Amino acid sequence: MSDATQETRQESPMKHGIAKLFTGEKSRKALIGVLSVVCGVVLWHLIAMRTSPLFLPSPMTVAKTSAEMIADGSLFVAIGASAWRIAAGWVMGVVLGVPLGLLMGRFNVVRLIVDPYIEFFRFIPPIAFVTLAVIWFGPGEFTKIVLIFYTTIFIVTINTIAGVSAVNPLRLQAARSMGATKLTEMTTVIFPSAVPFMITGARIAMGNSFLTVVSAEIVSAQTGLGAMIWTARNFGRTDWVFVGIISLGILGYLFDRAFRLASQKWFKRFLF
Repeated sequence: MSDATQETRQESPMKHGIAKLFTGEKSRKALIGVLSVVCGVVLWHLIAMRTSPLFLPSPMTVAKTSAEMIADGSLFVAIGASAWRIAAGWVMGVVLGVPLGLLMGRFNVVRLIVDPYIEFFRFIPPIAFVTLAVIWFGPGEFTKIVLIFYTTIFIVTINTIAGVSAVNPLRLQAARSMGATKLTEMTTVIFPSAVPFMITGARIAMGNSFLTVVSAEIVSAQTGLGAMIWTARNFGRTDWVFVGIISLGILGYLFDRAFRLASQKWFKRFLF
């Protein structure tokens, strides 16, 4: 067998792997996503060329402003402040909302006691409590975290209750016939069945947490993406507003992506 034939056979698997990489389903979806973003930026640039920078700054202007804010560290400070507030309040809401939803969904007496408060407060937006929160807790970090916690806990609790209600009664009867206690039912049947609902509620609550943190930072914060956007209004810096908006979108995507990966790793056997 000639050396050329051997080299051809050695290269074939490599070429096949490369071709498979670029023609795979994941690569195709990624390519479509990238092209969609590129088209959006091009459209943004074309519209910006026909308008005032105060009304719509161009992508290049926003990129230049982002680079300047990264260089002086102000963008990282704003992102870090908002990320910490969102993470702290959201985690607190999930940690308390899940067991509360399990108890309300499993025990009618708990639901009868707590449900009037859930049904009342969940319709009041967090921004309505910003002034009260500042008066009660001061303008510090705890105020923003409490407001995000308020946003999160109701959504997580209601979705968890829905998950408990959706448990197949036949599974509970089977567990009881095998001598399962109330605690065993909760840990081996109810909780696993409700996990997809909990994850959905946590993801929805995370999105609402971004809305809440911007509102809270506008009212009572010196740092954070919301405060940066409000400061941009005072100075007429529309490019700062766009930097803040884009940063919020990227931060939210990263948070959601990290949570989805963690959920798939820790609760894979419970997901549909």
